[in-house]
Amino acid sequence: MDEIIVHKFGGSCLRDGEDIDRIGEIISNSSGKPIIVVSALWGMTDRLIRASREPRYAGRLVQDLIYQHLRFAPGLDTGEFGPLFNKVISGISNQLLNLSSGEVSLRSENLILAAGERLSALAVAHRLRSFGLKNAHPVGAEDIGLRLKGKGRAKEIDISASSEKLDREKLVGIPILTGWFGEGEDGDIALLSRGGSDHSAAAFAKLTNANKLILWKDVDGIKRLNPRWGIETPAIPYLGYGQAAELSMHGTPVIHPATVLPLIEEGIPAEIRNFNKPFSSTPTIIGPDIDTDETIAIGCHPGVAVITENKPLDSELLAKIEQLDIVPWLMNSTPEGMKLIIPIHEFNQLEKYVSGKVDFRTAIISIIGRCTIPIEHELVSKNQYGTRIIINSDNLSSTILELYHSLFSLQDCK
Repeated sequence: MDEIIVHKFGGSCLRDGEDIDRIGEIISNSSGKPIIVVSALWGMTDRLIRASREPRYAGRLVQDLIYQHLRFAPGLDTGEFGPLFNKVISGISNQLLNLSSGEVSLRSENLILAAGERLSALAVAHRLRSFGLKNAHPVGAEDIGLRLKGKGRAKEIDISASSEKLDREKLVGIPILTGWFGEGEDGDIALLSRGGSDHSAAAFAKLTNANKLILWKDVDGIKRLNPRWGIETPAIPYLGYGQAAELSMHGTPVIHPATVLPLIEEGIPAEIRNFNKPFSSTPTIIGPDIDTDETIAIGCHPGVAVITENKPLDSELLAKIEQLDIVPWLMNSTPEGMKLIIPIHEFNQLEKYVSGKVDFRTAIISIIGRCTIPIEHELVSKNQYGTRIIINSDNLSSTILELYHSLFSLQDCK
């Protein structure tokens, strides 16, 4: 039996119809049995979010959705998947009508947002068949038993429950699976946080005992430093699971922080590959953690709120943090006091629940690997994956440049 390879194509790989032909070329030239996971077409999720929250923008949305998906996959509405396509479009219309009439519900919003992935799977399957992959077919994640830990919204996939319910018979041929959503604990549709379709792909890799997961991106792997800081740095050849998760929480958006969780137990590797250079060597591989004496990468997230108070963490504040799915960089609470470090943009959602002292800092930096830190800083935490510090700087880009050259110049000369 062929080894299973899970391929994940995000919105950046679905900018026009020719991108689906490139997917067909990749799959045709790849070994193993493919399972494909797709996000919504480029920019579609943002449009659906806007329409679901501001009904005045919903007027032309349905016709635009039809036009856009038929542009990617001509004949979709009249082909084999036509009835499914029309059903999804009709469902969007009905839910938008509910919202515009004042019947606001999380379920309606979820159904609208999930439609982006459903339509994408239909378009990709239809065009792949036209490309020559006649056994490509769309599969809804919740329709085959993917279960999420939560109701309405969820942080992660319930691997144990999904393993019991997964309908593996629907994974014949070349299944085109929807990412980002599944069945919640109440039996209704539930969504992961933004970027969660990578986590979906990793879960399918785990559930099908895949040989590897390939995350197709529009970049050359994960870099030592996010290119936003104006420094061209090499891709990291190998990252441990813990290192990748740590880096993704600190301004490195190539993968979602929860992506690696389903892969760890079985040691399934994840490759980060460039969709625009599909047959070049793999820039970054993520796998089991290994010890290193070197500095691997630098992650930086600007805008930090440090909250302190001479009493334990308030239960109402804690409940709100959990409700808003905020992941603090530090959360310590003892009978004598508490300390909470979070991004400034998330502090704005919590401000009315905060009664303690609040200090704002320029940035939090996570240095992956081992190092001696050459710049002025305050230590936040340290573990086997790296060191978190917060800094104040009048010129953050300059400080990051200084830190990068201090940590890597001597190392690169070895």
